Amino acid sequence: MKPEKLFLLFEELAEKMNINIVQGKGDFIGGMCSVNNETYIVINKVKPIAQRLNVLGFEFSKLNLNNIFIPPALRNFIEDLQQDIFNE
Repeated sequence: MKPEKLFLLFEELAEKMNINIVQGKGDFIGGMCSVNNETYIVINKVKPIAQRLNVLGFEFSKLNLNNIFIPPALRNFIEDLQQDIFNE
């Protein structure tokens, strides 16, 4: 699947889970945070899309996704990231 399509699927998943994806510029990698009871994933829009997808996948892999429908390609991407992290 094309990286741009995966990114759109992450945006849809974030919307389902009431998570705001914020894209900014700067000297940072990105990650998840909570402000005033709202959850945000901040990603660096200057970084290559592969790195942005890895940040999104890593942050979503920390969440309970068992009862949420996730398109198979996106679920596989997240699970593959979890395996990579586990094997390090």
